[in-house]
Amino acid sequence: MEPTTSGRFRVQRRVGGESQGAGSEGTESGEDGSTEDGSNETGPAPSFAVIELPDDPVAPDDPDAAEAYAPLLIDGDHAVDTEPLEPGFVVDATLGWADGTARFLEYDVVRRTRIYVADDVTGMFEAATEAWEGARAAGESVVSTTTRGQDGEPNGALYLFPDASDRDTLAELERGRIPVEPLIARVNDRLGDDADRGVFLLRPAAYAFVAVLVAFDDDGVLARTVRDTYDLGSALADRLDRVSDSTGVYAGATADDGDENGDESRDGGTPSPF
Repeated sequence: MEPTTSGRFRVQRRVGGESQGAGSEGTESGEDGSTEDGSNETGPAPSFAVIELPDDPVAPDDPDAAEAYAPLLIDGDHAVDTEPLEPGFVVDATLGWADGTARFLEYDVVRRTRIYVADDVTGMFEAATEAWEGARAAGESVVSTTTRGQDGEPNGALYLFPDASDRDTLAELERGRIPVEPLIARVNDRLGDDADRGVFLLRPAAYAFVAVLVAFDDDGVLARTVRDTYDLGSALADRLDRVSDSTGVYAGATADDGDENGDESRDGGTPSPF
């Protein structure tokens, strides 16, 4: 009998196969020409890197975060159609194991958060560039701050990671080697809603950092603006007005006195999220 593992997973990365694209609802059955083993008539089934989600999220600055959110490769012959799965989706899934190789036996999509990746982007939005310049002046490395819409309401959590010449930070974030999950979990915990997030991994051509922007609503103005601005999907990037770190919605994991929108006042700036 094939050993199995059941749990809740986030699709971190997808390799191969043709997805139906961002915004497509898709199906979880074989209605798109897939074979019984989950492969598509036009080519082999895709493989996935997934993150198993713990019952209790691990804090970004926990030394065990990288191990807790270590990616798992799923590249066997899937028993179900996996074409609808996109990076960022959360699924309740059962995995089968054969000779150490995992495959999807069944899954149910429970959240349609999406992860978008763009390299060498031009016209990086002001919230990121100003935060980066401020961090350099202050001698800080990793930066966290928030973005607000034109109505003044918080609409995203922004993190900046240095991109040194001896490492590929964007690839490490995309592949889950630098865990993004704690940042998403922090947003989910603070907002307490069931909205699908838009997670953007952006490396600008003119700056030595990688931005991780967690838009609160993947169908909201912020996420649509970023998709349009960087051809991820023309809106105005200047909607991403910078907010001082001292009002950061995600400035610290220990602050419990924020209002219902997640605002809290902190002294001493914003600590590193890792």
